[in-house]
Amino acid sequence: MATKAQRAPRRTEALSRDVIVQAAAEILDAEGEDALTLRALTVRLATGYGAIYHHVADRDDLLAAATDHVIARIVTGPDAGAGPRPALRAVACGLFDAIVAHPWAGAQLNRDPLRPALLDIYESISQHLQALGVPQRALPDSAGVLVNYILGVAGQNAANARALASSKMDRSAFLAAAAERWAQLDPARYPSVHKAGTQLPGHDDREQFLAGIDLILAGIETVNCAAKDSPAR
Repeated sequence: MATKAQRAPRRTEALSRDVIVQAAAEILDAEGEDALTLRALTVRLATGYGAIYHHVADRDDLLAAATDHVIARIVTGPDAGAGPRPALRAVACGLFDAIVAHPWAGAQLNRDPLRPALLDIYESISQHLQALGVPQRALPDSAGVLVNYILGVAGQNAANARALASSKMDRSAFLAAAAERWAQLDPARYPSVHKAGTQLPGHDDREQFLAGIDLILAGIETVNCAAKDSPAR
C-alpha cells in the first residue's frame, strides 16, 4: 500500500516580522518580484499562512517592508566625521548600488510616494544639503532634483542589467556592439554621438552616475552663491 508523501517539517522557532521580511527579500533577489507569493514564503519558512498574516497584512505590505529594509541601511543623517559633500555622495552611491542589486526595491519606491523608505531618502538628502549650506527656501527643489535623479538613473541601470541578464549577452560585448553601431552613423548629423562612441566600450555606469551627482551639486551651489551675492531688492 502506497504511503502518503511526508510533509515538510513545521518550523519550531517563533517567527518575527524581521525574519519574514528577510526571507521575502531573499526570494525577490533570487527569483524576482513575480516569485514572491505568500505560499512561497510559507514553504521557505516552513510555516503556515496564519503565522505570516500575524506579522504582515498582505503581499503589498510585504513588498513595501522589504524595500524599507533595504533602504534603511543606507540613508543616514549628516556624519560629523565627514564633509557634507562626501557624505551626500556616499548616500547617493549606496542608493544606486542597492537599487541595481535589488531592482524590485526601485520599482516599489516609484509606486508609493508615501512609503517610509522614500520619505527617509528625501529626509536624508535634505539634511545633507542643509549641511552643505543650501538655504531653507531652496531645499525642496534641490532635494527633489537629487532624489529624482538618483531613483531615475539607478532604476534605469537596474532595468538595463535585467535586460542584459535575460538576453544572456555579456556587457562588454553589448557595449562594443553599440559602439560599432554608433560608428556607422552619419558623423555630419551625429558628431557628438560619434565622439561618445569611442569611449563607450570602457563606459562605467557608476562613474557616470557620480558625475551627474557632482554636476547637480555644482549647479545647486552656483545658484545659491549667486542668490547670496545679488543685491537685496
